[in-house]
Amino acid sequence: MAHLGSRRGRALALPVGLALTASLGFLPSGAATAADLSDAPAAATATADGPKLSYVVNVDGGRRTAASVKKAVVAAGGEIVIAYDQIGVIVVHSRNADFAKTIRQAPGVVSAGATRTAPLSVQSDTAVDEGAQALSPAEARAAAATASDEQDPLEPLQWDLPAIKADRAHQKTLGSKRVTVGVIDTGVDDTHPDLAPNFDAASSANCVSGKPDTTPGSWRPGAGESDHGTHVAGTIAAAKNGVGITGVAPGVKVSGIKVSTPAGFFYTEAVVCGFVWAAEHGVEITNNSYYTDPWMFACKTDEDQKALIEAVTRASRYAERKGTVNVAAAGNSKFDLAADSILDKSSPNDSTEVDRLIDPKVCFDYPAMLPGVVTVSATGAKDLKASYSNYGQGVVDIAAPGGDRTEYQTPDAPAVNGRILSTTVAGGYVYKAGTSMAAPHAAGVLALLKSTHPKASPAALKALLYAQADDRACTNPYDIDGNGTVDAVCEGGKDKNGFYGAGMVDALDAVRR
Repeated sequence: MAHLGSRRGRALALPVGLALTASLGFLPSGAATAADLSDAPAAATATADGPKLSYVVNVDGGRRTAASVKKAVVAAGGEIVIAYDQIGVIVVHSRNADFAKTIRQAPGVVSAGATRTAPLSVQSDTAVDEGAQALSPAEARAAAATASDEQDPLEPLQWDLPAIKADRAHQKTLGSKRVTVGVIDTGVDDTHPDLAPNFDAASSANCVSGKPDTTPGSWRPGAGESDHGTHVAGTIAAAKNGVGITGVAPGVKVSGIKVSTPAGFFYTEAVVCGFVWAAEHGVEITNNSYYTDPWMFACKTDEDQKALIEAVTRASRYAERKGTVNVAAAGNSKFDLAADSILDKSSPNDSTEVDRLIDPKVCFDYPAMLPGVVTVSATGAKDLKASYSNYGQGVVDIAAPGGDRTEYQTPDAPAVNGRILSTTVAGGYVYKAGTSMAAPHAAGVLALLKSTHPKASPAALKALLYAQADDRACTNPYDIDGNGTVDAVCEGGKDKNGFYGAGMVDALDAVRR
């Protein structure tokens, strides 16, 4: 997660810095790479003078239909990057400004749309997470001095572990090495001493282009890129090895599935690749602490945006059918996701942002608002909804520690910071706060559940997660900064409400047979 005021709503507070793209506005179609179909007919009439863009084309009707659509893609001036025939999604680049409009007319095409508004050729400055707070040497020394024989040196600073009873769960089990959690994110630095013992390279890949790259180390963040995924991975599965911190499930495996560009954008083709890769490489749980760019909310009333929702929906459902539970962060914009309308001022975030009044019943923050995905809100050290966390009756499924400003929710000693302490690149540790930090706590508890119940289906694991959660009644009135103004209204009862869903995740119950 990034700083608490992040416009990006969930994963990263990224300075978009698109000086080149801001003047481009809403661009239509375009792009090009090597086609998979060398025998496909050339596009004699398709124009190729537009900006190069990336598209997803969603197909219905099986592999035979897909084959004919691929020929139509090439005839329309598109070049196929990869075809995910198992879900009927084709990733295409084209310079034809009318590509999407043309391919939508092809038999077998359900929907098609550009995945971005900035051309593929435009490069932005590398983005960096904002809002992280460094762990001071003095804090580290003090923590190590108070750590018990059963604790890693920095564990006394992890107020989040006892908040979900993970410390007590670890007395029973650390989780199974047969369970892998895939971190679909900005990449994972598997050289970190707290991550290396549990890292699963065979289940890791770079999906940024929409096509998996398994070159060793391709899943790591590049120099200057965000440490977001590395922080998430540590919360899930930092080893209990006498070094640094301890993860929620320190005995399970973690993999890195990189889907974020160097500038910090999570585009649809990469997210689709991430879910499909996880589904086919033994990943039992995925953590998704981001929203899919460039739209904070993609609307089914828009021809392009509905195609993006459809593609990611197909991919996430495919993963669940293959045995994967998908977890996602609810977002950091203080939005009521069950409201009649929401003002989105952040889209499209890769070119020129405009104000849009959207209806969250038809415009989705995805993957968080997709069917079947476990949507997680964030709490702070005082067990209250975090100041920034999105919420919404019927949208939020469960709550977990994501941290908050220390002045809002101060932890009990020996912890000193209200944010979440976890791993960063180059072997370090930093504090961050956000629903991005809450989601991996839920993913870690699901990993413990899968370790305890290895034959349980995704539906069964989710049912256990919700049934075992500790009830949290609505916090009303909710005035988190104490200024006398109500900051949000919680709807629902003790066992299910808009702030906390089914309640706080419970790691101890997860390891009880």
